[in-house]
Amino acid sequence: MDLRRSLSVARGDEPADLLLRNAQLVNVLSGEIHTTDIAVAGSRIAGLGAGYRARAALDLGGRYVAPGWIDAHVHLETSMVLPREFARAVVPRGVTTVVADPHEIANVLGIDGIRLLLDDARGAPLTTYLNAPSCVPSSPLETSGAALEASDLAPLLEEPSVLGLAEVMSFPAVVRGDDRVLAKIGTFAGRRIDGHCPGLTGRALNAYVAAGITSDHECTSAAEAREKLRRGMTIFLREGSVARNLSALLPLVTPQNERRLCFCTDDRGPRDLLSEGSVDHLVRRAVAQGIDPVAAIRMATLNAADHFGLRDRGAVSPGRRADLVVLSDLRELRVERVYKDGRLVARDGELVSPTPPGAVPPAVRHTVHLGAGDLDFRIAARGGRVRVIEVVPDQILTRSGIADARREAGAAVADPDRDLLEMAVVERHRGSGNVGLGFVSGMGLRRGALATTVAHDHHNLVVVGCDARSMQVAARAVAGAGGGQAVADGERVLALLPLPIAGLLSDRPIECVRAASDALLGAARALGSRLRDPFTTLSFLSLPVIPELKLTDVGLIDVNRFQRVPLFVGD
Repeated sequence: MDLRRSLSVARGDEPADLLLRNAQLVNVLSGEIHTTDIAVAGSRIAGLGAGYRARAALDLGGRYVAPGWIDAHVHLETSMVLPREFARAVVPRGVTTVVADPHEIANVLGIDGIRLLLDDARGAPLTTYLNAPSCVPSSPLETSGAALEASDLAPLLEEPSVLGLAEVMSFPAVVRGDDRVLAKIGTFAGRRIDGHCPGLTGRALNAYVAAGITSDHECTSAAEAREKLRRGMTIFLREGSVARNLSALLPLVTPQNERRLCFCTDDRGPRDLLSEGSVDHLVRRAVAQGIDPVAAIRMATLNAADHFGLRDRGAVSPGRRADLVVLSDLRELRVERVYKDGRLVARDGELVSPTPPGAVPPAVRHTVHLGAGDLDFRIAARGGRVRVIEVVPDQILTRSGIADARREAGAAVADPDRDLLEMAVVERHRGSGNVGLGFVSGMGLRRGALATTVAHDHHNLVVVGCDARSMQVAARAVAGAGGGQAVADGERVLALLPLPIAGLLSDRPIECVRAASDALLGAARALGSRLRDPFTTLSFLSLPVIPELKLTDVGLIDVNRFQRVPLFVGD
């Protein structure tokens, strides 16, 4: 920033580079909406008010201007595209800054995966900050493609784009004072340390916060969020593709606590990004449910900026970055123009100058390694009752149930008539031969199978189905594509989305990814599933840090007790 010239423009001695006249400014600092002109010098706001000259001027005719949206917590990998393509989807919606946790790709590729995202993000019309992933792996109860200790993460402190430590998911380890987790927290002392502690309460919550963890995005009720607010945490109100918590949390919002609340999308897939939107969708929903528009916009801008210490953005005021969103109204929040660092980057839903795709190293395309016997999904019957993972609609937590096993030829098998499906998690990073087997209810398939290498956070190969043959065909289709998602029925592959980059990302435009995702959804529905997004649901069934019961490549995990449990009751 040329400070001398900015001051000269602010004084009115020199013309601004850009002047937005007759704007209705959503002033998140004063809490009001007022008419003003906005003068921009270079990448910064130079001044507010009448009388400025400019080299280029635009009369907004009373349209609203707000700061660019900030997503307080997002996994870029859930978009299934690289950061430049992600930017093409969200910037026209008004998102100008994201704080991302790259632990998905890091669980496959380690530090190389983080570097891949950082490199691709450069040059996109979107500021991408990263928090160093604290959970690679998320717990010792799974096998991932990499393991990052405090010493591995320490060099990231020198990266200008790295703000702090990302969600500390192994909350039981924090509470009991695990040395390895505390070493990571200590390495990032003085930086923001984000949290992840679903359902944590009482003294255990006190211990978690005392470790220096400052936020949580896993609240599912206003009561849970209120207790965490009282302990000093900033709460990120989340609306992802599966975890849809916004409606339950909005009753929490009051004028007294609103400044400690932010918006985040966490995990939002290509279909929702393109049809509903990103942070704009959350602001729109909040306003529709009675939140004051200025407060809702502040939760999407200034609050996140303040939480992360980003003093150069989050509001429209002299000296801050000219990240601006021009809106036609404050209810539908239709974004007409987006300015990033003073430049027009999007207009009427499209980027003005899309960033060309970057080069992808060949090594990141070969990450699915299976052993010869990895697709043997037979479950020997060792009892009459089995533990069952019970899907909770629109949530990533599950319930733990018990059901009578259906037995055939000495094996426990799926029973679609009771919505009891077989599930398998196949370790795919090292070809170790680890295969976890179990049962799940709530997926709704009447026949066939689904398979995916998008499986938080270890991203092993996860399969669920009504019969072993369909499961094997779906799994082989995914492995043959270098990773991805598939639907199979018997010998036929009904739909396939290749994700050849780390088994998580496509090298195709996001519209192509969405079309393939829609085909997967249509195929899954034809086989009986009525879940809104069965693949995203499937991707969380193996995450052993979200209660209650999950399956990893090492077996069934009771998350509440944080230990393995046998599949058959009584074993």
